[in-house]
Amino acid sequence: MSTTTEATAIAVQDHWVTLAPRQRLFVRAWTPRAARGGNPIVLFHDSLGCVALWREFPEQLAAATARPVIAYDRLGFGRSQPCSAMPALDFVAQEARTGFAAVRAQLGIDAFVALGHSVGGGMAVHCAVAYPDSCEALITEAAQVYAEDRTLHSIAAARDQFADPQQFARLRRYHGARTAWVLEAWIGSWLRPEFAAWSLQPVLAQVRCPLLAIHGALDAYGSDVHPKLLAAGCSGPTELMLLDDTGHVPHRERAAQVIARIGTFVAASGTEPG
Repeated sequence: MSTTTEATAIAVQDHWVTLAPRQRLFVRAWTPRAARGGNPIVLFHDSLGCVALWREFPEQLAAATARPVIAYDRLGFGRSQPCSAMPALDFVAQEARTGFAAVRAQLGIDAFVALGHSVGGGMAVHCAVAYPDSCEALITEAAQVYAEDRTLHSIAAARDQFADPQQFARLRRYHGARTAWVLEAWIGSWLRPEFAAWSLQPVLAQVRCPLLAIHGALDAYGSDVHPKLLAAGCSGPTELMLLDDTGHVPHRERAAQVIARIGTFVAASGTEPG
């Protein structure tokens, strides 16, 4: 697909990226007609997410920043091809060297801004660590640094919620036949006893680029300890955006405010990697 939305003059183009034989990832890019040459912003979705679930955010972000915005479905999610295996214990770190590496190579992305929501925030952190000379800036939204009790309790509650056929059907609209796998990849991974030891803290000091950590005060999947740990642990300049009366999806709940802050942040970061 290749289209242009007249209201915002954003060109939208779909791509397929080969990860391995019989493994393709779906990618969508939003490019402003009036792009000013800034590095693209790459979006990393959450545990139940996909390109479609970003909704209007990528287009709005591209228009506000005059930068290309790129989002992709991780293997097994959305329109990407199915995955039969459950994620490995280090799946958060792995994404930098697997899915993102393939997207970056095949779309010819050099320098970039990494923006990740929820577990995608952890993946964005690892991309900043893996490609320090190319990551211009890092933006985390509702990201977890470790498996906090609040996070695990909410995931266990979600397991019961998605036992409701109506809730399952809503998610199925985005993931189709992959939906049961998507749920198990999230719930099963985080609730494994071995996953309790997972943490981003050992790698945070390797993040040299500027960081903007966005978090809602009412986030059921993580307290504000997470953005504070990110800001304290990263080596480059850091900014916090803590939002009152906001839950786990600030880019949807406070869209205008979040987009404006991201716009200011990336404008200040410039086009050179940190």
